[in-house]
Amino acid sequence: MTALPAARTPGSYRIALVCLGNICRSPMAHVVLASLVDEAGLSGHVAVDSCGTGGWHVGDPMDDRAAATLTAAGYDPTLHRAQKFAPRWLDEHDLVLAMDESNLADIGGRTSGGRVHLFRDFDPVDPGGEVPDPYYGGDAGFQEVLTMVERTSAAIVAALQRGPAPGRATG
Repeated sequence: MTALPAARTPGSYRIALVCLGNICRSPMAHVVLASLVDEAGLSGHVAVDSCGTGGWHVGDPMDDRAAATLTAAGYDPTLHRAQKFAPRWLDEHDLVLAMDESNLADIGGRTSGGRVHLFRDFDPVDPGGEVPDPYYGGDAGFQEVLTMVERTSAAIVAALQRGPAPGRATG
């Protein structure tokens, strides 16, 4: 499994999740990862953000089907508002995770000193796989995304707990 890059700032760790419109995959991953970070007692040190490479949905809540899938699983999707990726996110976050190869290419590929990866590089079942875009499909696609996001987010939280500790900074 991919190793976490070290924190840029002692005592904090920032993770950005990136998809196309920031209304399905990355906000689902954002809600799940932030929830697991909180459950692990890391929310005082680990911040999670999400964005899209396109600006069509900026300011909008997540897709109703994504929100319904999260709600049914016990998560709260209500605070999400779509944001657009900006190049400064690469410098402001310790780890930037794209949902698929196209999103990865849109943000510049695997650059920034090992800080940019595919989200599923951390997936214990299918490392390096893509998170499929459920937007044009049915409810089953959103459930499939949730399953991938939950197991991958759990692996990311476990890696955060193992280290590098949020307090270890690098440039």
